Amino acid sequence: MAEFSFFFFFTAAAAVLIIGLFPSATPDIISDEAALLAFRSAVDGRTLTWASGTSPCSWPGVKCSPENSSVIELRLPGKSLSGHIPPHTISNIATLRTLSLRSNALSGPLPADLFSSAASFRNVYLQGNFFTGEVPDSLFSHTSIVRLNLADNHLSGDLSPAFNNLTRLKMLYLDNNRFSGSLPNLKIPKLDKFNVSYNNLSGKIPLRLSGKPKSSFIGNHLCGNPLDSCRDDKRLSKGVIIAIIVASTLGFLFIVLLGLCRRRRRVSRNGVSPINEPNRPNKEKGSGHELAETSSSGFPSNRLVVAGDSVSGSGKKELVFFGETRGGFDLEDLLGASAEVLGKGTYGMSYKASLDMGIVVVVKRLREVCVGEEEFRARMELVGRMDHANLAPLKGYYLSRDEKLLVYEYFPMGSLSALLHGVEGPKRTPLNWETRVKIARGLARAILHLHSQGSSVSHGNIKSSNILLTKSYEACVSDFGISQLVLASTTSPHAFSYRAPEVLDPYKISQTADVYSVGVVLLELLTGKAPTHPLINEDGLTLPQWVRAMARDEWIVEVFDVELLRYQNVEEDMIQIMQLAMDCAVEDPDKRPTMIEVTKKIEEVFSWSL
Repeated sequence: MAEFSFFFFFTAAAAVLIIGLFPSATPDIISDEAALLAFRSAVDGRTLTWASGTSPCSWPGVKCSPENSSVIELRLPGKSLSGHIPPHTISNIATLRTLSLRSNALSGPLPADLFSSAASFRNVYLQGNFFTGEVPDSLFSHTSIVRLNLADNHLSGDLSPAFNNLTRLKMLYLDNNRFSGSLPNLKIPKLDKFNVSYNNLSGKIPLRLSGKPKSSFIGNHLCGNPLDSCRDDKRLSKGVIIAIIVASTLGFLFIVLLGLCRRRRRVSRNGVSPINEPNRPNKEKGSGHELAETSSSGFPSNRLVVAGDSVSGSGKKELVFFGETRGGFDLEDLLGASAEVLGKGTYGMSYKASLDMGIVVVVKRLREVCVGEEEFRARMELVGRMDHANLAPLKGYYLSRDEKLLVYEYFPMGSLSALLHGVEGPKRTPLNWETRVKIARGLARAILHLHSQGSSVSHGNIKSSNILLTKSYEACVSDFGISQLVLASTTSPHAFSYRAPEVLDPYKISQTADVYSVGVVLLELLTGKAPTHPLINEDGLTLPQWVRAMARDEWIVEVFDVELLRYQNVEEDMIQIMQLAMDCAVEDPDKRPTMIEVTKKIEEVFSWSL
């Protein structure tokens, strides 16, 4: 028995000695658990429902290896984490490949050991926090990193040439920080996504980076391709500089005097005081005046002005109303209203008009109408008869030789586009999941109603800026029925980003093309990103193409808007709508679902969300 005890003691001691001399290559899930719990305690992780004593592989945001022996991914975007990342926490997870802490409130410097131990890093997403200080040198020893996003922080210091050590890097986002100095000459062969915009960088853009988009460099003091060419002002003599200043001053005075002379001639010719007359930009002789957009001071004009004196038909200037109320105002009331420019859309400028009797409407001034009076009036009659809770009603229109105005109801909540992308910071109104599904349902119902009017009836210009919202967040779709009347803007990337790939002629629209556009809007609701977002467009991708690429790389979680990740038990519903959106936005029009099928699926998800 004594011999057995001695043998057992000797064997155990030998095992301990061997383990000490040759550390096991098998990671310890227990040490990973300890590191994660220490991290949670330091960053006010009350939103993290991690129970001590349970396997970290079952914790939300944590993914383990197939055999559950180690942690390989930590994804905690938008979890309201705050405070500093302490050393010896995340860095102790030796097999961590993906770290996503984006869109939190983490602050302080990045730990010096953050990259020193975790030799397996492939993807690091730390954007949208309040990190300060310089990038730790330990980063540059991680040649395995493929994607690195440190944007939207308060990081500072020079950008080290050691970034060249990251030879596998495909994505490097450092925008919206406080980096200074010059840009290093990066020679990373696979680097295709790059952004250093809105920092304090200066100097010439290195030749190897000159092929990147202009948006990658703006907001700095950089020059050279793709920005303006560099100029050496030091070579200008003092005399040349003085001559430039004098010439500029004389030119400015000449422009001011010329403007005063023209103003006096206009007053003497028209007998109208320039104080009372709204500013009207000049047109060619005989075409009258356009709708005023800005005053001479650069501010929006405070009155609507219609073009020309002659009108078609009876020769009488009047608004044509739809419905029994006839609007409650006439053309003179409209022209006397105070006006505010809302923006320029695909088909023309829109104005908010506040009438004296308290009525507020939106006036859309159509540009380059390409049909005759008879067809125009017939189209307006068709649009005016459209009656549905999710369609923004056309109240009336005005038609003359030089002017075509549409009058709509004013929606003070604005558009879906403005709500998703227009306001940042504390004044932003976040959209929860139920509200987004409600908006999607309203959009689907509106387009389904249009399509039910006949196989030739479609919208043709579905986009988030044309989805107006009531105070209860019901969607009301506007701009329907006019896509075949007006020469649409061919220079607007916003309009093209919603358009189906088969639509080469904006007048040859179809219901299947509408379905594609609905799919893009659904993706916009899910991702929180506009189709023209720089992250998507820098590679020439559409929003559907970007989502498909992320799904192929198994980054589907990173696709969803961070605001949606705050809600529990909606992941399945989000995936359902995502799949529906991708089905709508396939390139083959014959493979897209009908609006009946789209509406039915959204109605189902909406009922589950209640």
